[in-house]
Amino acid sequence: MQANVDATANAAAGGSVAARAAERTTFGILLAISFCHLLNDMIQSLIPAIYPILKDSFALNFGEIGLITLAFQLTASLLQPLVGLYSDSRPLPYSLAFGMGSTLLGLVLLSVAWSFPMLLVAVALVGMGSAVFHPESSRVARMASGGRHGLAQSIFQVGGNCGSSLGPICAAYVVLPRGQSSVALFSVAALLAIVILANVGNWYRSRRLALSEAPLRPAPDPGLSRRRVIVSIVILAALMFSKFFYMASLSSYYTFYLIDRFRVSTQDAQLLLFLFLGAVAAGTIVGGPLGDRFGRKYVIWFSILGVFPFTAALPYADLFWTGVLTIPIGFILASAFSAIVVYAQELVPGKVGAISGLFFGFAFGMGGLGAALLGALADATSIEFVYRVCSFLPLIGLLTMFLPDVERRRALA
Repeated sequence: MQANVDATANAAAGGSVAARAAERTTFGILLAISFCHLLNDMIQSLIPAIYPILKDSFALNFGEIGLITLAFQLTASLLQPLVGLYSDSRPLPYSLAFGMGSTLLGLVLLSVAWSFPMLLVAVALVGMGSAVFHPESSRVARMASGGRHGLAQSIFQVGGNCGSSLGPICAAYVVLPRGQSSVALFSVAALLAIVILANVGNWYRSRRLALSEAPLRPAPDPGLSRRRVIVSIVILAALMFSKFFYMASLSSYYTFYLIDRFRVSTQDAQLLLFLFLGAVAAGTIVGGPLGDRFGRKYVIWFSILGVFPFTAALPYADLFWTGVLTIPIGFILASAFSAIVVYAQELVPGKVGAISGLFFGFAFGMGGLGAALLGALADATSIEFVYRVCSFLPLIGLLTMFLPDVERRRALA
């Protein structure tokens, strides 16, 4: 009898410890996953950053450059929701390290590719690595958040943005002087990420075991009808469309725009791209905590519509003001992503992997589709015309008025 009482007490104590651990923000894991996000996205950002080399080496037109981006982005976008949905019911603690292995393989193949089809295969392998990395690492960030979900998503995502901003610098000072084969040098970054992610997998596995011993608390329900949730998800997808179509115009074609319009060197164009991507990283880290404090809907409002005056002015600016304008554009646009992802996770509680995979995948898909369509538009018209058309995309942000105030509904409930 006493043994049963002791066992029950020990189980309750263990559950209490696990529950208290879940309420703490585990910054060590957040920083580890953010650093791996930096390495992952630095590798990925090498792809658009070396487009000038690939364009010359393989005699590509803008449409074919768009297809390279499409091959990478669609591979990631189609697989990410499936990976997230599967791991919601069957967690995969070590999938992060295996996914980075696919990125490593694609990186090595990219360094030795001798044909356009091989380029497409190489970037597709990198896309597969992203398909595994993003939904699972987003889940790890939420597990380590201690309830500060916006902050955790921002820390996680700012690593990726910093990595994306480093890609052009690496291309300018490593790949451009040495050629396509030097891409293989970045396999060291992939190997380092594999080692770190294996250790993150150990923490992931032990945390899940600890939480399985704690009493389950149901995820808070926003109290919305199924139809209202679906409509809200569609609106968020439209906002993501406007954001990532515009981002694709800069991440894929900004260097060509600068070279074509202002006759700057390739290295100077890469440095200006670095400034834009650095602003994106800064906006990402600010958006999540602001959403935690003031409400995610307000951050979404600001980040989508607040950018319009700057995007409207960009196509008519000189070189100096072009560089200046891209800084608030990157900062304001990027502040939305953490808020959108966490807002969507709160709309559909208990489906962190599926929602993360859906939105990361949609972001990649819109970026790829945007690159392909905008490349074809640039071939048919001009790069300058592309930026005039894209300047109106932020107006889609007016749809934000139809989003429910999830935080207020949960507070009232």
